[in-house]
Amino acid sequence: MSKQVMCGDIPIGGGAPITIQSMTNTDTRNVAETIRQIERLAEAGCDIVRCAIPDMEAAEAFREIKANVKVPLVADIHFDYRIAIASIKNGADKIRINPGNIGSRERVKAVIDAAKERRIPVRIGVNSGSLEKEILKKYNGVTAEGLVESALKNIKMIEDMDFSDLVVSLKSSDVKLNYKAYNLIHEQTDYPLHIGVTEAGTLESGKVKSAIGIGALLLQGIGDTMRVSLTGDPINEVYFAAEILKALDLRNSIIRFVSCPTCGRCGVNLSEIALEIENALKPMEKKMKDRQLPSFTVAVMGCEVNGPGEAREAAFGVACGKGKGLIFKKGKPVKNVREEDISKELIKYIEQEKILI
Repeated sequence: MSKQVMCGDIPIGGGAPITIQSMTNTDTRNVAETIRQIERLAEAGCDIVRCAIPDMEAAEAFREIKANVKVPLVADIHFDYRIAIASIKNGADKIRINPGNIGSRERVKAVIDAAKERRIPVRIGVNSGSLEKEILKKYNGVTAEGLVESALKNIKMIEDMDFSDLVVSLKSSDVKLNYKAYNLIHEQTDYPLHIGVTEAGTLESGKVKSAIGIGALLLQGIGDTMRVSLTGDPINEVYFAAEILKALDLRNSIIRFVSCPTCGRCGVNLSEIALEIENALKPMEKKMKDRQLPSFTVAVMGCEVNGPGEAREAAFGVACGKGKGLIFKKGKPVKNVREEDISKELIKYIEQEKILI
């Protein structure tokens, strides 16, 4: 079992539930816009949010942002140790640095001393795109062994500064290399690991790489906190991270969503209907979890073969015919609706039953 550190009031490692992280893509200097995005991420189920702090203006804005949100915030700093120190003083619950680009040992120590004083953890982030020149030369390029050597070297340096509240990551956009690196570091340290596949890609391609790369590690018990890295709206990172954890039974699911793959018997645009319903359920699930409501199943079925049976077994469901759908509630048919009304009518029944509005 890994060690445990605290990011605000959220435990990382030590057997604690695996936490979901994401990163804002707003200009951190735009306080209002960044706060709005953080609130959206938290509402989607994000446990810890990271913000890029590229300069002192952003570090100052971070103070105001931190004062106006409830979710723990991580300050992400590269190159300038003074920005890291300012972010710590301005309320960061954790900082992320790559010691290799912060500068001299003295500058790294100044950052570590500030973290020690405020009693916050530090994530050592090693990426395949920022390995030290001597390691690249030694291994003739980027390798899993090189990533691990860099991480262990930085861990040792910081341990020598009498600091051990560390989280470690060593990400690559190469899924196989990423997998090997995390397996190697898992064998050589008990610090909590922040896992992910960096620069995974767009919503479509990135989901595949992330599901394989993160899921394979989690199946082996490797990983204490995670980020799915997708180009675009970071809300999608949170939703997909939650799906990965649910698929592995590592996070309780309030809503189990079932939809059929469709076939030539389907008489409605089920893909559109299912997507509309699934998207409407995502924000509802967070509210239900907060209220500790029991889990239930929603089934969206395309034809009369398995449709009525699956819909009847679910708490809420719809079995579709040609241009229409029969809505079920707790095993009983309650209403026939036109195809264009299926999504809103099913959601209405769920909202009324769960008293969400």
